[in-house]
Amino acid sequence: MIEFIKLHGAGNDFIAIDGEKYIYEDYSEIARKMCHRRFGIGADGLLVAKPSDVADCCMIYYNSDGTRAKMCGNGLRCFVKYVHDTGLVDKDEFEVETLAGIIKVRANVEYGKVVSVRADMGRAELSPEKIPVDYAGSDFLSKTIEVDGQQINISAALVGVPHAVIYVDTIDMEKVTTLGPKIENHSIFPDRTNVNFVKVVDKSNLRVATWERGCGYTLACGTGICASAYISNILGLVSESVNVESEGGKLKIDIIDGLIYMDGPAVKICEGVMEV
Repeated sequence: MIEFIKLHGAGNDFIAIDGEKYIYEDYSEIARKMCHRRFGIGADGLLVAKPSDVADCCMIYYNSDGTRAKMCGNGLRCFVKYVHDTGLVDKDEFEVETLAGIIKVRANVEYGKVVSVRADMGRAELSPEKIPVDYAGSDFLSKTIEVDGQQINISAALVGVPHAVIYVDTIDMEKVTTLGPKIENHSIFPDRTNVNFVKVVDKSNLRVATWERGCGYTLACGTGICASAYISNILGLVSESVNVESEGGKLKIDIIDGLIYMDGPAVKICEGVMEV
């Protein structure tokens, strides 16, 4: 029996558990069972809270298919709410250890509960070798790949996890769900990639729909929104402060001296116990 709390950040939903209370060498099967939307609780991913020797706490994250990911932006905000509101961390500003590095966060607290989180997401990595992208060049911005006979203009960056960005005139869900998995598994991305379909509204506003690696379409993707805003700024399409709307809600992204800051909500849905 595993006690859990379910949360969402802009519609991206997660199950959070105490990794000190429930100790497993590998949480992959736990993630698959708990995140299944027919036979489990249902979620986009599993958040496991562990102690850390280098930060205030450690976030271990698994996609709904059981694959482990280095980071998850919306998951990070939900994780901050989970550890703060359950008393695992007793301060409003702290550091979270992830596989993508140590991330500084600040919780916005009302009546003792976290309502939103600002996170220092660090610098995006544009080197194809580090994203990774199978491409010999200094970056992978505004390049062309072939998908099903179509020439697709695409850019890529690493924001904790790999992200591809494609600009569209309208967010077409059929395109998201058909092209998304094909680009995710394209041979040019050796570790697969998240795929963001981006509409530029104006210099201060973007709309984004994301096909997530290991998860499929989600209502929002925090790191995907960060990558979309960063690449759009690099290409001169938006300013350094951007409101980004997804189907699940809005995030605010600030790019200051090359660093990405993400502001957005974290909401508790329910809590309970699941037999696994």
